[in-house]
Amino acid sequence: MTQAAQTPETKPQTDEEIIDSIGAYGYGWHDSDVAGASARRGLNEDVVRDISAKKNEPEWMLKRRLKALDIFDKKPLPTWGADLSDIDFDNIKYFVRSTEKQAQTWEDLPEDIKNTYDKLGIPEAEKQRLVAGVAAQYESEVVYHQIREDLEKQGVIFVDTDTGLREYPELFEEYFGTVIPAGDNKFSALNTAVWSGGSFIYVPKGVHVDIPLQAYFRINTENMGQFERTLIIVDEDAYVHYVEGCTAPIYKTDSLHSAVVEIIVKKGGRCRYTTIQNWSNNVYNLVTKRTKCEEGGTMEWVDGNIGSKVTMKYPAVWMTGPHAKGEVLSVAFAGEGQFQDTGAKMVHMAPHTSSNIVSKSVARAGGRAAYRGLVQVNKDAHHSASNVECDALLVDSISRSDTYPYNDIRNDHVTLGHEATVSQVSEDQLFYLMSRGIEEEEAMAMIVRGFVEPIAKELPMEYALELNRLIELQMEGSVG
Repeated sequence: MTQAAQTPETKPQTDEEIIDSIGAYGYGWHDSDVAGASARRGLNEDVVRDISAKKNEPEWMLKRRLKALDIFDKKPLPTWGADLSDIDFDNIKYFVRSTEKQAQTWEDLPEDIKNTYDKLGIPEAEKQRLVAGVAAQYESEVVYHQIREDLEKQGVIFVDTDTGLREYPELFEEYFGTVIPAGDNKFSALNTAVWSGGSFIYVPKGVHVDIPLQAYFRINTENMGQFERTLIIVDEDAYVHYVEGCTAPIYKTDSLHSAVVEIIVKKGGRCRYTTIQNWSNNVYNLVTKRTKCEEGGTMEWVDGNIGSKVTMKYPAVWMTGPHAKGEVLSVAFAGEGQFQDTGAKMVHMAPHTSSNIVSKSVARAGGRAAYRGLVQVNKDAHHSASNVECDALLVDSISRSDTYPYNDIRNDHVTLGHEATVSQVSEDQLFYLMSRGIEEEEAMAMIVRGFVEPIAKELPMEYALELNRLIELQMEGSVG
């Protein structure tokens, strides 16, 4: 039985209801599954052709999809990280269309979808002008999209990826698959074969998008696979901040989220990509994210992983031009039954490039967190510098943290710093806080919030508050 969202009408009132609600996943409700009930299961050439036909895609995209399907069939599952052998690819629904057309206003959305996003607070964020543009993806496709008029007049493109393919075919084809080819890994091949939805963004030369563009991804259908494809092009001396959030209902069977994010940052451009991932604990979250950063460009990944059954995600920056910069700030929280295998990849391909990785992980109740990172400095990348800090906090004695750093340095004239720590919540810290009248559970949560604060302070305010709230929910029941 799914847990309903705590709207004013359903907020727990009695002591029994309050006790039952402790630690509940707040996004676990689901709508009636009309579209999902009729969706096909399993993956073969007919399914891929059907997806492409429904979208009325050009022939070149269908060929890409079919080639990727062949690669997916031939590539083995990863033999490192989490055990993925329980994923039943034959039982997954690869495409679920929840509505026939994209809505222009919230009022135009089907009632059940609108209610879902009302609960998530999306229209409120737009009303308060907290965002410059909003995209909402429900199942396989974006159901709502909006961008500020002044940005459109400056030439900023912010549409769903399917619309990007239709309306900007030359720009789309020029960059699609150039940063993450289908053959990169098994799940990038799967995404290329069945991708649907996501965001397509182009920021023209010299344009700074001063307020974040925001996207929300929601899985509603049981055994659903969501495979959005995001492609962002930041032209010379331009700037954009893209923020995404993810939730799903709680089901007894597993769902799969396998996205691909490709970003191109041109000379002097800057892109920040922020994720707060709060999938329910029956979702496999297997995502490939990578940026090509040209001369003087800057890429910043801010990555929060709170939910999911398994997450395997390593945002990457390929620094192809001199003075390019890459940064990954990552926080992962592994609770009972969770495996967060996260990290970063920095590849220095040009001189005077610099990178910075800061990773924070928290494990409790038998959860497992792992940092898996790569720093590669190629032979031509002289006078480059990289700094890596990965810190793990164990809340109890039954949880686990692992660190798997890999440094591949092919030039003698570089600077590399690597620091790793693993610590437990100490009795002294708890005693100090409790001696000042703070309950043990709140004291534990305060210690965890302080531990992840270097990441939280980099988030937009409303997302930082949400991260802290999610941590508090995860920490409930951590004492005793």
